Amino acid sequence: QVQLVESGGGSVQAGGSLRLSCATSGYTYSTGCMTWFRQAPGKEREGVATFRISGGSTYYVDSVKGRFTISRDNAENTLYLQMSSLKSEDTAMYYCAAAGFFNGGSWCLGRNNMGYWGKGTQVTVSS
Repeated sequence: QVQLVESGGGSVQAGGSLRLSCATSGYTYSTGCMTWFRQAPGKEREGVATFRISGGSTYYVDSVKGRFTISRDNAENTLYLQMSSLKSEDTAMYYCAAAGFFNGGSWCLGRNNMGYWGKGTQVTVSS
């Protein structure tokens, strides 16, 4: 049984940084992808960064490129999202998700393609 547990959210001023963590258990796919999504009130859930398990390639949505970095610690089975230069529009609930296979970076940023989800961690950026 795959379990994903996010942590690290909080409140920060604009321009600040946060690092989100996603502790993973039971995920044994070597050819899948793991993705960070976010959902702001009244908006659809969007993928912001994805990590290909095989090879470690990363993909980002344009709005976070250069500010967010996704990484994975294989030994700790933990996915991270380092967020810097935060803006008020980054305020959202952030979710960790995983798929059992990889079908391209854009595919892995699609919320309908994920098979496993965490419960989320809230990030609030004040201006």
